Amino acid sequence: MFSKIEIVPRWLIFLIDIGLTVFALLLAILLSHNLHIEAIILLALYQSTIAVVVINTIVFASFKTYAGIVRYTSSQDSFRILSSVLASSFLLFVLNTFLISFGGTSIISMVSIIIYSLISFLFLITYRIIVKYFFMYAKNMSLHKVSIIIYGAGDAGLATKRAFNNDSKLNKSICAFVDDDPRKWGKTIEGTKIMDAAKLERLIASHKFDELVFASYTIPIARKNEIVDLCLENHIKVLNIPAADVWTNGVVKTAQIQNINIADLLDRQQIQINIASIKEELKGKTILITGAAGSIGSEIVRQLMKFEIGLTIMCDQNETGLHDLTLELEERYGQQNFQAVIGDVKDKQRMEHMFQTFNPDYVYHAAAYKHVPMMEDNPAEAVKTNVSGTKTIADLSVKYGVKKFVMISTDKAVNPTNIMGASKRIAEIYVQSLNNSLNKRDMVFHNGLSFLNSGDVKPITKFITTRFGNVLGSNGSVIPRFKHQIAQGGPVTVTHPDITRYFMTIPEACRLVLEAGCMGKGGEIFIFDMGKSVKIVDLAKRMIHLAGLIPDKDIKIVYSGLRPGEKLYEELLNDNENTIATHHEKIMIGKVRVYVFNEIEKQIHNLLAEAAINDNQKVVVQMKTIVPEFLSKNSKFEKYDAIKAPARDYNI
Repeated sequence: MFSKIEIVPRWLIFLIDIGLTVFALLLAILLSHNLHIEAIILLALYQSTIAVVVINTIVFASFKTYAGIVRYTSSQDSFRILSSVLASSFLLFVLNTFLISFGGTSIISMVSIIIYSLISFLFLITYRIIVKYFFMYAKNMSLHKVSIIIYGAGDAGLATKRAFNNDSKLNKSICAFVDDDPRKWGKTIEGTKIMDAAKLERLIASHKFDELVFASYTIPIARKNEIVDLCLENHIKVLNIPAADVWTNGVVKTAQIQNINIADLLDRQQIQINIASIKEELKGKTILITGAAGSIGSEIVRQLMKFEIGLTIMCDQNETGLHDLTLELEERYGQQNFQAVIGDVKDKQRMEHMFQTFNPDYVYHAAAYKHVPMMEDNPAEAVKTNVSGTKTIADLSVKYGVKKFVMISTDKAVNPTNIMGASKRIAEIYVQSLNNSLNKRDMVFHNGLSFLNSGDVKPITKFITTRFGNVLGSNGSVIPRFKHQIAQGGPVTVTHPDITRYFMTIPEACRLVLEAGCMGKGGEIFIFDMGKSVKIVDLAKRMIHLAGLIPDKDIKIVYSGLRPGEKLYEELLNDNENTIATHHEKIMIGKVRVYVFNEIEKQIHNLLAEAAINDNQKVVVQMKTIVPEFLSKNSKFEKYDAIKAPARDYNI
């Protein structure tokens, strides 16, 4: 009911402030005269009251002490009031000095000014605090209020409490904090008790509260999962605050406190990277990101914006996605050095024009087709983008002296069972063999890189490949699909009860890409530690639980069967590969088969010739020739597994 009370007009607050200061003046004069009322005191009171009203009208209007909403009084309001009282007192002192200088008498003594300052500040602050706590108390007395426990009694926990307290539309109250730090136990924050986090299980079991908010960034993942499971079993809603860097002006908003999602519970420790090294290497450089509107490309752009980049070039054929990313960057960073370029990596002339215009120092190549079933139906298009597009950007990187070319690959390139994975493996082979040949300078090109044999030799480009598994929440991935299906009331479709996948979050994948790009010397295929593989059906059940529903009761789980080209499990290395450790525990170097560039370059030209005429059968046969371990799974192309493409030479 109290949330319906209208906010009082500003002029009324202004008059209340003036009235309280006049009352404070009266008390100050009386106290300075030991509460004796004489005619001369009444005259002084009359004169000083006029002076105080005039001065405070000017001061309060200047400092806008009336502008704040009283029920939301904050420390900023207190500072504004203190400043206005000090200014008012100073002007009274100046007025006294002026009158005395011209032979007059002071209208108020210095003692009275000092007492007036203290009392007026006390009055102005006290009535605001009384109003604020009256509304807080009235709101907490409302029926059916939601009780909340905040996990974490630090700065984030305090910000979370204030966010709930200051939102009059929410009928919620903070009943306690819990924290792992024994030094905080038994103490209070703004009147709310801090309890031992070990007692949380007992509180959950006794249903003492309705919601739990995680307001700590240091809770171990295993402990977090344990608490979430216990809360869900007892029908307690679990929320999570966002990262501090997305708070609004250092303040968390209730709209930002969301239901905990599956990415928050991924069994992975926070990945640390060498920020200083990356910042130093990329400082002032021009960086090109292809596929910049995609999940990985856009996150690489966001992370690069934190460094002192000279110019960030965002290339993608997705106009809408690129436009949205540009607007996001403008809102967050203003008009910094970034440039959106609409273009398709298959368009050689457009890509050449882009390289000529911007002459990038580094390239992060994230442009690719990635959906397995779609590529299984369109092999030629998979080759045109994933192989020819990569080849175009790689060749131009050499031609225009790019220092490093970092390719984003996938675990589906390992022992591929589908067109998409095989196309990415061929792209890996091309850039790795190109890197090795650049160091030897012994290539014979079929198609436009003869400039390397001329006198105008550009600096050697270092080609680096990063290979990792699925990223949570990427466009078209299983997480958004499950969310949509749950929101629609089900069913949730899983292809097979035993299917597993590796997962990492988009930000951590991109952090590792940047780290690997900086540490790479050329020719490496970096493998990321993906942690434990996850059963997709378990992931689906967890997401249903997080939505407050019960699997196979509220939301059905159905099995649709493996799709064409789909594996039950993914690999990061094949049987003939092993790894070499790096200085980063989460990044390894895969020891892979070395290809001779001249041979692979001819085979790829043959492949691109078949793709150019959209001969899907010959495209698949040629792919299986280049990648012998490519054995189709649950696919119409299984019949070509034993067929090898004849040796041919196309001039294209």
